[in-house]
Amino acid sequence: MRNTAWWLRIRNSYWFLPSVYSILSIIAVGVTALADLFFVEDFAKVIPSIFLTNRSVAMSLYTALITSILTMTTISFSSIMVVLTTYSQQFSPRTLQDFMSDRTTQHVLGVYVFGFIYTLCNLLLLTKDKERLLASPFLTVLVAITTLGFFVVFIHHSTRWVQVNNLIGKIQHETYDVIGRTFSEKQYDVFQEWDQKEVEQVQSNLNRVVYVERSGYLQHIEFKAFIQWAKQNNITAWMHVQVGDYVEKGIPLFSYRTNEKADINESAGLNCMIVGKERTSLQDIEFSIQKLVEIALRAISPGINDPHTAINCINRIGSLLAELGHKYKPFRYYTDNEENLRIVLKPKPYSEYLYKSFYQIRLYGKNDVSVMNGVLEALYKTALVNEGEIIEDIWKFAVYIIDGIKDEGYHEVDLNVIRDIASELAKHCQKEPVI
Repeated sequence: MRNTAWWLRIRNSYWFLPSVYSILSIIAVGVTALADLFFVEDFAKVIPSIFLTNRSVAMSLYTALITSILTMTTISFSSIMVVLTTYSQQFSPRTLQDFMSDRTTQHVLGVYVFGFIYTLCNLLLLTKDKERLLASPFLTVLVAITTLGFFVVFIHHSTRWVQVNNLIGKIQHETYDVIGRTFSEKQYDVFQEWDQKEVEQVQSNLNRVVYVERSGYLQHIEFKAFIQWAKQNNITAWMHVQVGDYVEKGIPLFSYRTNEKADINESAGLNCMIVGKERTSLQDIEFSIQKLVEIALRAISPGINDPHTAINCINRIGSLLAELGHKYKPFRYYTDNEENLRIVLKPKPYSEYLYKSFYQIRLYGKNDVSVMNGVLEALYKTALVNEGEIIEDIWKFAVYIIDGIKDEGYHEVDLNVIRDIASELAKHCQKEPVI
């Protein structure tokens, strides 16, 4: 079985793309060196002389370009540190990984690595045997110009990233993608309901437990590979934790039933899951929303006092909850292609997403009428575009929010603003107003 979890961990690491560019630069050096060694004389007959130069000119050119590329790399890393400091102090430490894992940032640094290694290797390969024409200096100039272009792109990219509205918008769209991936059509079958007698029989016959091997956050479950592993061993796995949970080393991860003599490679099942030091947005909708929550909390803190940014975050959270309401399905039962039950996993209810989205904002922002009005307005708009059980969950949570408002002793003018939106929400949910 292909170790999918290992590949995901490598692919999403910060050094992956720069390493790929390093390998490509060494290949490029080999190709240009061979061209200079065997084909440059033929090139000289058909291309203008400006594209070719001699060793002494190449030496000066390489030395200058190495210094220039290294200077651009240094400035870029300094810019990264400025962005990271801004993120940590003004937005949220959890948003740091968004910038560091951003593909544009990684591609830019990869191009820097490519240019530096390419130029340095060409300098080392300059021979002293004779003065001959070379094509590699011209190609190195093209690489340096490309590097300069990426430097301009990176400066523009960094200035946009430190603008809070752009950051909030990017987190929102990334969370849309996470929601879409979570509840989209699968390469395996998923169900909300199953034969309860079969489920009870599976639960009562669990006799083996697989334990967590390292402490950390459960970041990702590769369900397709995990289902395949369960099918190969003819078992049904009962998950004890969810994606996003913090797990301690030695606690139960999942259980299954098999006969005592069966030899099952449990490490292959563990390899279908990633446990890391921090939460990620690979499959964790709640964590993606939590980033916006933390930006909102920083904005309404006494040291910053920026309620407009907080309301912007609340509006975006409301949009995410509306999208989640459209697509939400409490998938609990996962089957193989022969419709045999292979995984049982307790899903998070929609009400939990509501609570995790706004309970901290309710706690720290309930004395700000604009923030509380923004929360109720977000709930109202979410209810407008959803139906059924989703609306019931929204109304129950709205009552929770309103109960917190009642204790704050708002002026009648402020209460009238709250009553207007609360009444509209109650009317849409077909409930009696509670304020």
